[in-house]
Amino acid sequence: QRIEFTTGYRIDVAKWDADKQRVKNGCTNKLKQSASEINADLLKYYAEIQNVFKEFEVQEAMPTTQQLKDAFNLRMKDVNEEQQEETQINFWEVFDEFVKECGNQNNWTASTYEKFSAVKNHLKEFKEDVTFEYFNEFGLNEYVNFLRDKKDMRNSTIGKQMGFLKWFLRWSFKKGHHQNIAYDTFKPKLKTTSKKVIFLTWDELNRLKDYQIPHDKQYLERVRDVFLFCCFTSLRYSDVRNLKRSDIKPDHIEVTTVKTADSLIIELNDHSKAILEKYKDVHFENHMALPVISNQKMNDYLKEIAAICGIEKTLTYHVARHSCATSVLLANGVPIETVSKILGHTNIRTTQIYARITDLKVSSDMEILAQKLDVPHRTASR
Repeated sequence: QRIEFTTGYRIDVAKWDADKQRVKNGCTNKLKQSASEINADLLKYYAEIQNVFKEFEVQEAMPTTQQLKDAFNLRMKDVNEEQQEETQINFWEVFDEFVKECGNQNNWTASTYEKFSAVKNHLKEFKEDVTFEYFNEFGLNEYVNFLRDKKDMRNSTIGKQMGFLKWFLRWSFKKGHHQNIAYDTFKPKLKTTSKKVIFLTWDELNRLKDYQIPHDKQYLERVRDVFLFCCFTSLRYSDVRNLKRSDIKPDHIEVTTVKTADSLIIELNDHSKAILEKYKDVHFENHMALPVISNQKMNDYLKEIAAICGIEKTLTYHVARHSCATSVLLANGVPIETVSKILGHTNIRTTQIYARITDLKVSSDMEILAQKLDVPHRTASR
C-alpha cells in the first residue's frame, strides 16, 4: 500500500530522475533550492522511515499504513522542534558573529557598529525569540509593519533597516545557518520622497568666509574654518578629522576615506590652501592637520555660526559636502564625472542629484534675469 507524505519541495518533472528517485545533479527549483539540498532531505526522510520500521520490527509487529504515517510524523515533529530550538538559541549568536566578521573584513567605522547594534535592538524588540525560519514573506511583512507602526520610521528608514536585515540573512544563508531564502525575493512597496539637499550658495559661502567672528566668540572661528575647508574639498567629517599633516602635499591632499576606504587625491584651491596655511604651525593631537573637535559639538557650533552670519539654513557637515558639489564644483563648470570621482561616488547617478539642483538654480536665476529684462525665458531640462 502506498503512503504519501508532503516534503515541502517542488521540482520540474524534467529535473527529476525517476529511476534514482532523486533530483538530477546541478538542478534547482524556482525557489533556487539546489539538488544537493533537496536530495539530502529526501535521504533524511528515507532514513527516518527505516528507523520507524526497525522500531516495529523490534516489537515484532507489522505497522498499518496509519501507524507508519503517525510514527513518522511524530519523529519528524520532534526533529523539527529540536532544530527550531537550536535556531532560536543561535540566532543572536550568529548575528554577533556576522557583525564581528563583516566588521573586520570591511573595516567598519564606529558609526557602522552603532547602526548594527540598533538593528539588533529593533529585532529583539520585535521578537525576542525570532528564528531564521520566521522570516518568510509573512514574517518580513510583519517586521516592516513593526518598524512603521511601532517605531514610527519613515519609509526611507525602513528601507535601510530591511537592507541591513537582508544583508545579515544573506550572509547567514551562505554560512549554512539556515535554508530560508524568502528575503531574496521580498520587495516591500515603500514609497519614498526625494530627500531635500541643503547647500550653501556661493554668496553664502563668501558671507561665511568673510564674516568677522566677535571677540567673545573666537571658539567659533576654528569650527567655521574646518567647515569651509570641507566645503572647498568635499571631505566628510570623518575624513577631515582623520587628515594628517603628512597627507598634505603642495597642491593636493591624499586621503583614504574612512567610510568607503577609497584612496582619493583632491586638488587644493586658494581657499583650502589659505586655511591649511593658517594652522600649519599650530600643534594638534595625533598629528591632525586642522582643529577638529567632536562631530556633535561642531554641529552645535555651526548652528550658532549660521545664526550670527544670517544664514537661514541648518548647517552640518553634510551641508559642506553638498555645497562643494553644487556651488564650488558643478556651478563652476567641473564635469559631473570629475565631481563624482572627487566625492568618491561608486555610481554617477548618486552625483546627478547635485547636477539637477544646479540646473534648477541656473533656471531660477535666468528667470529672475528675464523678469528684470522683461524678456521671455524658456527653461531647459536635463
